[in-house]
Parts: sequence; structure tokens; C-alpha cells
Amino acid sequence: MLDYFLTDEHQMIRELSRTIADEVLRPVAADYDRSGEFPWPVVEKMAEAGLFGVFIEERYGGLGDGDRTMNMVLVTEELSKACGGISLAFAGTALGTLPIIIAGSDEQKEKYLPSIAAGERLAAFALTEPQAGSDAAGIRTTAIRDGDHYVVNGIKQWITNGGDAEIYTVVVMTNPEKGPRGASTLVIEKDTPGFGFGKKEDKMGIRASSTRELVFEDCRVPVENLLGREGTGFITAMKTFDASRPGVGAQALGIAQGALDLAVDWAISRKQFGSPVSSFQGLRFLLADMAMQVEAARALIYATARHIDGNPKARSTIYSAMSKCFASDIAMRVTTDAVQVFGGSGYMKDYPIEKYMRDAKITQIYEGTNQIQREEISRILIGEHIAGQS
Repeated sequence: MLDYFLTDEHQMIRELSRTIADEVLRPVAADYDRSGEFPWPVVEKMAEAGLFGVFIEERYGGLGDGDRTMNMVLVTEELSKACGGISLAFAGTALGTLPIIIAGSDEQKEKYLPSIAAGERLAAFALTEPQAGSDAAGIRTTAIRDGDHYVVNGIKQWITNGGDAEIYTVVVMTNPEKGPRGASTLVIEKDTPGFGFGKKEDKMGIRASSTRELVFEDCRVPVENLLGREGTGFITAMKTFDASRPGVGAQALGIAQGALDLAVDWAISRKQFGSPVSSFQGLRFLLADMAMQVEAARALIYATARHIDGNPKARSTIYSAMSKCFASDIAMRVTTDAVQVFGGSGYMKDYPIEKYMRDAKITQIYEGTNQIQREEISRILIGEHIAGQS
């Protein structure tokens, strides 16, 4: 692995995460993939190790001062090498916490962040709805002011950590007549009356991660739970994605690296025609291409994370989109090739590699499909070019 000039703290976080991944996640990954249960015993070990505090400021019980994004990327990558599904307990919590970090008041941060940093409560982010996926502006969940409360009605769909998280940052319409400018973000706690959950989704991959509907029926949420001002919900959501998409890239990167490691081990140990299959040029070239792609994805993700942490007031949309899009495409390509390296064994659930391919697919879809990422990248690219000519 290249020297990315990680600080001593970065290296400590990476090594700790790698130890947790190898000793705690890897031995149980297949079991949770089969059962689809939420991995609470693993989450407790992650919390004991302090992983949930790496993206939260020290004054709120974390250690993410200045390097929030890079810390999140390093942990997500290492956990995902062992299990892309279990890693989402961490990554989904980071996503759900970012709106509080970005738009929350000091009082709101003091209320919510310490328990998240300690791993006592998980978080989730809720934007997607049955009629609003890539078209985030089409959300219909409403929050109508009634005295010192908002009355929330609607359904959120495919929410990571849904049902297991305690804290939800939810994008709602506080003024539906204004369209996107009428969106706001509320923090809604799990035990709030009128807040319930739909069925747990039965997914192709990331099966150890809970994915559920959130159902709001006359759910009364205190006005003090509003993040920022009314009408800033989409601004908060877009800033959240700018910060979180490198994390999706890191999940994809970890899945790809994990698959590559397994493929190399298999190629060395598996014999055909009396020789290890690693001696065959066609397969060696395949492994070389996989390795180049993984390292290129890592370089882009790490550079983007450093850019975000080093330039907190700058918009990083284009680089975040690139990180997520490039790394997830690489993950799908590398895991598919890894199955090919395993041959017929790769298609069997007795071996772990097919799970990596199933887990990789979702990284091309959630937090904005890769087609949407390409739209974002090209729109900014063309806009900057036009602006430079004027």
C-alpha cells in the first residue's frame, strides 16, 4: 500500500479498525448475512473501541477534530474489508449524524452527539420516499407547525439502520407550497409517539444492515428539534452528501480490497494442471488490473477526504461525487473479477467471495445512483467551463 502520509492518529484508527474487522466482524459475517439479523454484539465491540467517536469533535466525546472525513473513511474502509453490511452500522450512523454536525445548534449537538460518540445510540438519515429517490425534491412527508410542535405525516423508504437507530435526521416539507425551498430537517427520536416502522427489507446484499420504512402518523416533534432554519433542509441534505459520499466510496473500496485479498490468496493456493492458478498469465493480468483499480480508488477517496477536512467552507460536490461513483464502479468490477478468479467455487455460498459481489452492488445505487453522480459531475464541469470563458 502506498504511503498516504497518514498521521499517527490516522494510523492508530486504521489499525484499531482493522483489528476489530479481523477479530470481530470477519468470523461472524457469513452468519449475519444468512440470518439478516442486526449485529448488536459486533456494534457493542465497535462502541467499546471508540469507533463511533472518530467523526465527532472532542468536546462532544469524540476525536474527530479537524479530520472528521478522513477518520470516517479509514474506519469504513477497514470494516468493509470484512463485511460491507456490518460496516453500515457505523457508516449509517455517521450519515445520520452529519446533519446535526453541519446544521445543529450548540444545544442540539450537546444533546445528541455525546451518546452517539459513545456508541450508546445509533443514528440514521431519512430522505428517500416511495415517490422520491433520485428526485429528492419530490418528497411528500410534511411537518406542519402547531404551536411549539411540528406534526409530521408521511413515509420514508429504504432507511439504513431503520428500526435499530435511536436518532433520526429526517428531511420534511414544512412549507410544501415552496417546493424544495420549503424543506427542513428535524431530529426525531425513536420513541416519539406517532413514529413507527415498516417491514425489514429482505435484500440481495448488505443483509446484516437493517433497512426499513419509517412511518409518521400525526407524529408530534418539538420545534426545538429543527436543525437550522425552516427552508434549509435541502441545503443541509446536499452538504451532508458532500461529506458522506466519500464514505460510500470507502465502503466500496473496502469491499473491493477485501475481494482482491481473497482472490490473491485463492490464486496462490488453488492448483490446476499441477500448478497454482496464479502461474497462469491470464489470471495474473486480471489480478494486476484489479490491484490498479483499487489503488486508484483509494487515492481519489483519500485526496477528497483531505480536501473536505482541509477546506471546510468549500463545496466539494464534484470530488465527493467522483469518489462515490468511481469507487463503487470499481467495487462492482473487482468483485465480479474476483468471483471469476474463484471459478465455480466463487459462485457457491460455501465461499465468501460471492457475498462481496452482492454487497458491492448497492454502493452504485444509494446516496444517489451513479447515473446521478455523473449528472452532478458533468453539470459542475460544464458550468465551471462556461464561467471561465465569460
